Amino acid sequence: MKVILKADVKGTGKKGEIVEVSDGFAKNFLLKRSLADIATASGINEIEQRRNADAFHRAETVKALKEQAAKLNGNTVTVAIRTGKNGKVFGSVTSDKIASALSELGYEVDKKRITTKETIKNVGTYDAEVRFMEGVVAKIKIDVIPLE
Repeated sequence: MKVILKADVKGTGKKGEIVEVSDGFAKNFLLKRSLADIATASGINEIEQRRNADAFHRAETVKALKEQAAKLNGNTVTVAIRTGKNGKVFGSVTSDKIASALSELGYEVDKKRITTKETIKNVGTYDAEVRFMEGVVAKIKIDVIPLE
């Protein structure tokens, strides 16, 4: 019997999948506990439409992230921070400070997506990456200047 799973069932399948199970398992377990519905033509069509819509929305999200990464790639962000006489920074430049500097430039980026290769504890120019998702990365430069 073909059924459409309403929830994940261990050993059978995940929610939204159309699976072939024995009649007894379907009637006595899956249908009785409302874990599945009998697969009808309209139900199968609805699942396919939902999958197509999800794939379309995912593609739109990836496209938007790639556009944002292309705009951000190669930009230089200036971060002003308190320093001592020798140019040593009090504390360090964190990804939170970089994210706030990016937001001032008009780019809304989550601080968790910003990575630097080294801890920024001196005045100078450093490289950083903004990872929007797997395969979509923007490389930026961070220019640390002393606060006047």
